Amino acid sequence: MLTRKTYEEAASCIRQRLPALPQIGLILGSGLNDLESAITGAVTLPYADIPHFPVPNVEGHRGRLVVGHLGGREVVAMCGRAHYYEGHSMQEVTLPIRVLQILGLRTLIVTNAAGGLNPHFRTGDLMLIADHINLVGMTGHNPLRGPNDPTLGPRFPDMTQAYDAELRRMAWEVAQERGIPIHEGVYVMLGGPSFETPTEIRFLRMIGADAVGMSTANEVTVARHGNTRVLGISAISNVVAGDPGAGKVTHEEVLQAGAMIVPRLSALIQGVLQRM
Repeated sequence: MLTRKTYEEAASCIRQRLPALPQIGLILGSGLNDLESAITGAVTLPYADIPHFPVPNVEGHRGRLVVGHLGGREVVAMCGRAHYYEGHSMQEVTLPIRVLQILGLRTLIVTNAAGGLNPHFRTGDLMLIADHINLVGMTGHNPLRGPNDPTLGPRFPDMTQAYDAELRRMAWEVAQERGIPIHEGVYVMLGGPSFETPTEIRFLRMIGADAVGMSTANEVTVARHGNTRVLGISAISNVVAGDPGAGKVTHEEVLQAGAMIVPRLSALIQGVLQRM
């Protein structure tokens, strides 16, 4: 079990290497790291140089912190994330959220590349996350498992409004003004790294999920535990058919779609930041 001392050690290193950390954070998901190029005056710090920080080993996740300006606001961006399926514990995967909270994080914009379950979705669309189904956490792999440190958050945090309604409203307005294709729906997190079978896809639709991925819900759980506001955005990188005869899904496809989606995602996030 990780303790506050572990988080403080990582935070201390970041304080020494980066300017004062802003209160707004971003997590850039698979294939979405090109959004980093929109950040001006950027100062970077590789995860490998930060004590205890989990380093991603998946293509499409650069593994560095970037501090700079985006949409007229100062932000700290996590360019890439480590995943549970890489062999990290849930506490290790979510350690960066704890560290950024200690450094002053108050609002988190979390993004991911997700498979579209909703038949109305198309590759390249964006989905505002209204709620999530954390199947990994519901089966016991919750990042809050273990002794609770009350200095980080309550033993039983409320998750009825995990995704901030006001931030979603801003995002809707920006999307409408800029003609960005957007939906709102429920994201479901699976453990991965295998993609879903056709029967699993049908099951996920039955329980009310609109998009599926292998991250985010655990990070949002920790963010809300520490009273951080959250805006979640899924980039629909492929549409899953649930048909045994459908074409194969590959990680390369996800990365290619991410490159197409980045301009839309960048415009949406910058518009939200300008309204905050």
